[in-house]
Amino acid sequence: MKHRFIAGRLWLTFLFSTMLLFATARADEGMWTFDNPPAKQLKEKYNFTITQEWLDHVRLSSVRFNDGGSGSFISPNGLVLTNHHVALGQLQKVSTKEKDYVTDGFYAKTEAEELKCPDLELNVLMSMKNVTSEILGAVKPAMTPKEAFDARKAAIAKITKESLEKTGLRSDVISLYQGSEYWLYCYKKYTDIRLVMAPEQQIAFFGGDADNFTYPRYDLDMAFFRVYENGKPVHSENYLKWNSAGANDGDLVFVSGNPGSTDRLETMTQLEYLRDYSYPFRFKLFNRRVAMLKRYSKLGPEQERRALVQMFGINNALKAWGGEYKGLLDTALIAKRQEEETAFREKVNSNPEWKAKYGSAWDSVSAAIERSKSMFKQSSYQGLRGRLASIASTIVEYVEEIKKPDGERLARFQDARLASLKFSLFSPAPVYSDLEEYSLEDGLEESLEELGQNNPWIQTVLGKQTPQEVAKELINGTKLADPKVRKELIEGGEAAVNASTDPLIVLTRKINPMARALQKWRETNVTSTIDEASELIGKARFAAYGKTVYPDATFTLRLSYGTMKGYPMNGTVAPAKTTMYGLFDRALSFNNEGDFALPKRYFERKDQLDLATPMNFVSTCDIIGGNSGSPTINEKGELIGVIFDGDIESLPGRFVYDETANRAVSVHTGAMMECLRKIYDAKTLADEIEAAGVHTEQSIKPAQHHIEMKAAKKKK
Repeated sequence: MKHRFIAGRLWLTFLFSTMLLFATARADEGMWTFDNPPAKQLKEKYNFTITQEWLDHVRLSSVRFNDGGSGSFISPNGLVLTNHHVALGQLQKVSTKEKDYVTDGFYAKTEAEELKCPDLELNVLMSMKNVTSEILGAVKPAMTPKEAFDARKAAIAKITKESLEKTGLRSDVISLYQGSEYWLYCYKKYTDIRLVMAPEQQIAFFGGDADNFTYPRYDLDMAFFRVYENGKPVHSENYLKWNSAGANDGDLVFVSGNPGSTDRLETMTQLEYLRDYSYPFRFKLFNRRVAMLKRYSKLGPEQERRALVQMFGINNALKAWGGEYKGLLDTALIAKRQEEETAFREKVNSNPEWKAKYGSAWDSVSAAIERSKSMFKQSSYQGLRGRLASIASTIVEYVEEIKKPDGERLARFQDARLASLKFSLFSPAPVYSDLEEYSLEDGLEESLEELGQNNPWIQTVLGKQTPQEVAKELINGTKLADPKVRKELIEGGEAAVNASTDPLIVLTRKINPMARALQKWRETNVTSTIDEASELIGKARFAAYGKTVYPDATFTLRLSYGTMKGYPMNGTVAPAKTTMYGLFDRALSFNNEGDFALPKRYFERKDQLDLATPMNFVSTCDIIGGNSGSPTINEKGELIGVIFDGDIESLPGRFVYDETANRAVSVHTGAMMECLRKIYDAKTLADEIEAAGVHTEQSIKPAQHHIEMKAAKKKK
């Protein structure tokens, strides 16, 4: 009986593994780099041949919002489409107490009316070059992990500086496959960006937090910007043609965007650290911030407006992290990851050469993680909170770092990054001193609670004062809200910063050595070890499996593919698309109140709308945060939607992709065009889009024809 039981278990294990491999092979999985697209998978599964011309056009039409998010050119006149929630920060920055563009929306009928954004940088990926040999070649066999870390940093600085000087393009070295590959990405950078149109947040985020990360959805999460250069709209030779017909159920679709980060190649020890330390810390920290922002918002309508962007961002993050954390607690997900790692390590250890080269890497990661735990509280709570505190820290660090050779500086102060750093640092965006004081005080109270009165950092910051007293003194006394003051300090260098009596600068000078010491400790004891070990694991993966897998997301341009497809949900089926009929039904089902209330103009113009117009739709495309605003395109490279969310089932996708119910949610181009013309009277904008795109007089009919053909076949 025992032998039969063992044999049965082995058979079940083999069967499960075979099914898993088969499912993985067929899944529409992956956030693929444009140098290594999923050509084989697309050909085998969809008979689609991806060409270099297609890839280049999509890449050059895609845009990265450097403050977080993605977008795309949609006309030859520099017009860019993204999400309202990607635009939210800029909308608030151009708003005032008298003109609240977040709540009321905005539309510029002419270019002269377009609003210049104070600190928005957009990037277009112009070229990619593999520089792995130059980076890894700088590391010598006898080096310690910290020496190797410094050597890689110096090599990266040299490459990016030379590239910037040669091309004039923003030059970033990107680490892929856990540091076993390095690529030089060169971006065309734009900083004169102007707001063209955004609807009211009430319709862009219809359903509020209750509907966030769910489906079916009914959001008009869109915003339009225009890119300028030398005072004129840029001529964008590559842009995505607009197609209001969209896609049909089962059609192949693509997403081109900048997913932020995933942890699909991390070790089990790293996942356990996320589960036991990182996520619980985030929940505690940000729930506290929500409570602080709620207290601040109760002071009045203007305070509520000022807190809105932070509140939105934190609530969005908390819900996303909740879904990811649930994945880490899912025994089936963890078992799958454990099984994959065990099989990988066994494969490595079965080859004597591989074992000698790579076998100890996993244990090195585990040891570094253990060391990291010992300094978790200091790393988490030794810091001042708020924009002004961040500005002070940047200024003090800048004047110290700029004296060093480029390769020895902290990464963000290296020559290739200075232009972007200064653009952000000198931003004229408004600073709300009362909110800064609330944030700083709450952060100091939290640090005091966690670190204790006798902690050296607490003693330096507070002395015998209370968090409230220190926060009031610092914020009332600082002049750093004025970008001219920041610029004077930067241009005056170390002498100006050392002579400054600004209280925030004075305090930052005192605590900066502690921050430096902590950073050096982390580089020596944690980061350098993990970097070295991860590189070995990446090389082992290449040796064992070749380059058949995609790297983890790094907020760089990626291509995902899939089909427009519904999925099983709550004992029923979620449709591939929703319609404007559903939008009004959902509003009325909640008595048109609260987060489910539509802006007044929607009911006023309801009779003018074609309510059969698709509103939102889902696809099996593999996405994550950072993909917001990414174009959803068809096989011809035409724009059919804009990504704005994933369903709740997709959130564990940070760790494992599951095609069963993992869905990307897009706003349909048909709904966007219908609302531009009939709700917002944005004829000039709509005409520009359609003149550059696909004529759509019969935009809904092709989908209807598809349904009728299916029905006819069924009858036969």
